[in-house]
Amino acid sequence: MSTTHFSGYLAAITPDRRDAAGGQPSSQWGCLRLSSRLLLAGQILYIVVTQFHAGGDANDHHAIFAAYAENAIWSAVHVGQFAGMAMLLAGLVALSFALDQEDEAARWLGRVGGAAAVAALALYGALQAVDGVALKQAVNAWASAPEGEKAARFASAEAIRWLEWGMRSYQDFAMGLALLLFAAAIARTAWTARPVGWLMGLCGLAYLAQGWVAGTQGFTTVQSAAIVLSWVLGLAWMIWLAVAASRRRREGEKPSD
Repeated sequence: MSTTHFSGYLAAITPDRRDAAGGQPSSQWGCLRLSSRLLLAGQILYIVVTQFHAGGDANDHHAIFAAYAENAIWSAVHVGQFAGMAMLLAGLVALSFALDQEDEAARWLGRVGGAAAVAALALYGALQAVDGVALKQAVNAWASAPEGEKAARFASAEAIRWLEWGMRSYQDFAMGLALLLFAAAIARTAWTARPVGWLMGLCGLAYLAQGWVAGTQGFTTVQSAAIVLSWVLGLAWMIWLAVAASRRRREGEKPSD
């Protein structure tokens, strides 16, 4: 049997499960539903947990380090933030699998976007190790140090804080890049409205702005505004994507004529 005949035989016996809505493989909608759930759950969890983070002027290091040292739920908050971000980025990776059934450009944009999401998660894990563990230990040591050691302990805590600026900056850059790649891929698909891609792209730009401000100025009010903007835009495109996935599922479950 020739290779051509064998390939034709496989195509004939392999089931091609496609929904009734648009001729797309049902596995694509399964990935899309999983993606939308992870994205929304992760974003909401992250926003809720962050409300319990110790507050204050983050660039006033003497005042904010004292608040951090007194905070009893610091570790739990940062573990919760990591869990939320991990779910969100896992949702982006699942979205890359949903895009595997699209044209070549969308497929490769999704794959590179998924790789950028994995890089963003690795950077976020390193960020939380610096912020959630190292900085907390440094400010605790500064707060409890004898007067003669306080200057040295404060300098150590500040150095860790500046390392946190750098980690946060590049994690935001990776996140923004991932979202821009997915936005370009989504804009090429027919199963969701193009404004979803626009919102995703704007959200990516908000993350890039966060990264630039964090890396050059630290945790300022401008950076905080960019964070809130990314949350609002993120919830908007995630909800829209979830509605699109739910609609396609209902259409796919309708019996074909």
